[in-house]
Amino acid sequence: MIARYTLVYGIRLVPEGTLKNTGDARLQLAGGEEAGLTLHTIDGTIPQLRRALDRSLDAFFEFLPGASDDDRKEYDDN
Repeated sequence: MIARYTLVYGIRLVPEGTLKNTGDARLQLAGGEEAGLTLHTIDGTIPQLRRALDRSLDAFFEFLPGASDDDRKEYDDN
């Protein structure tokens, strides 16, 4: 059986050069713990942003610990 997760993400598009700062993003977990959330920025045209976001998500899941080779074979879209 494959482990189940909740993927937490957010996307906001602003004109390039207008972002001044990003703050800490914190998650409050059910057990009372907190977890950090890494924020990333990408600059470019809409097609460039789409390609970069696709590559970033692919890399995230490729290096994610816990996915067995069998899981990857059965559920990987590549």
